[in-house]
Amino acid sequence: MIKIALLIIFYFSFPLVIILMCKKWPVLKKLGSIVLAYGFGLLLGSIGILPQGSDAYHLALQGRAALPDTELLSLKAAGAITDSDIYANQIASTQDMLISIIVPLAFPLLLFSLNIRKWLRFAKAGFISMLLALISVIIVISSGYFIFRDMVPDSWKVGGMLVGVYTGGTPNLVSLKVALNVDPNLFVMTSTYDMMLGAVTIIFFITAGPRVFRSILPPFRDYGEDDSTEGATLKVESFEDFSGMFKKRRLKPLVYALGLSILIFAVSFGISLLLPGISQMVVVILSITTLAIFSSLNPWINRIQKSFQLGMYFILVFSFAVASMADLKTIFSIGFMGLFLYVTYAYVGSLILHLFLAKLFRVNADDYLITTTAFVFSPPFVPVVAGALKNKDVIITGITVGILGYIIGNYLGVALGYFLKGF
Repeated sequence: MIKIALLIIFYFSFPLVIILMCKKWPVLKKLGSIVLAYGFGLLLGSIGILPQGSDAYHLALQGRAALPDTELLSLKAAGAITDSDIYANQIASTQDMLISIIVPLAFPLLLFSLNIRKWLRFAKAGFISMLLALISVIIVISSGYFIFRDMVPDSWKVGGMLVGVYTGGTPNLVSLKVALNVDPNLFVMTSTYDMMLGAVTIIFFITAGPRVFRSILPPFRDYGEDDSTEGATLKVESFEDFSGMFKKRRLKPLVYALGLSILIFAVSFGISLLLPGISQMVVVILSITTLAIFSSLNPWINRIQKSFQLGMYFILVFSFAVASMADLKTIFSIGFMGLFLYVTYAYVGSLILHLFLAKLFRVNADDYLITTTAFVFSPPFVPVVAGALKNKDVIITGITVGILGYIIGNYLGVALGYFLKGF
């Protein structure tokens, strides 16, 4: 039990080290705390510190995260597994419990500080481009499911995750992993491929992208500078600013926010018990999203400083823990080429189809690029691309789309996943 307790402490403390590393070294900050969390997690899971269990133990798992105690003791009595397997099962059970609890706690914190009314007021500028991006993502991911479903295990779950991450970014990807009960290896590889392709795409967006898209789409129409642009820039730049979280004036409200997040989790769990015919985690995640959105409409809750950053800290804990569950030997022995092709098809295909529709509906180049950035990469990347465009007037549009993506990502991911499962 002491080792298990130490592992839990390590899972919650090491992300703080990652945050400090990003603060101290700009090159790591550019790489991103999420990427570092996945990287260190994979390293932890691959160097042999955490027990993996015997072949007999993995055969008994049959795809489950861990064995129930009764089944575990029965196998031990029959001599099928060893004490080492029991310890490996305790580790796996702890990891599964952590990732099942952390996400429901994190997501309300991410939504509390989002001023829904304010963002919707600025939605008009990029609404058409946002709608076209949404249509593109759904069409391409759905068609990709039929192309790659024989090559990708649980491809309907992958489709659900992809539509979530391409509308709301990493937080929605994490939530949908839990809601759809995705295998850790499959989740980590999907996320890894997404990051690889994303790195190449964002470099293109901030270098040749503005020139290329402006040669294809109509020019941006200047409506004059918006007084709120500077405030929006400061808002988005603070998304991953963890400094000052533990100051006395912020700590007490943050405790209240965390308490409210726990309450929302409990209420959502209660709602899931009233709907036994539906997957419990689906009900829990969607209920949490809905209750958190309504909570954000309360001015006092909405003004709690650093609640978003506290949620991102929990996402880092999740990323570190779930990556440590992935077995690199299994990943590379199975061969995930089909998954890579599916993710690539979804990434490139949705961008091209969105571009075609934008041309058809005469969406200007700057709105196309900023809404695509907000959907695929989430709000923190909006000012970066706006800077490359040399057009800060699109920042409000980008943040609006990104915020809406956070909100709808879970709903769309679950809906599309189960829709594809029916075929």
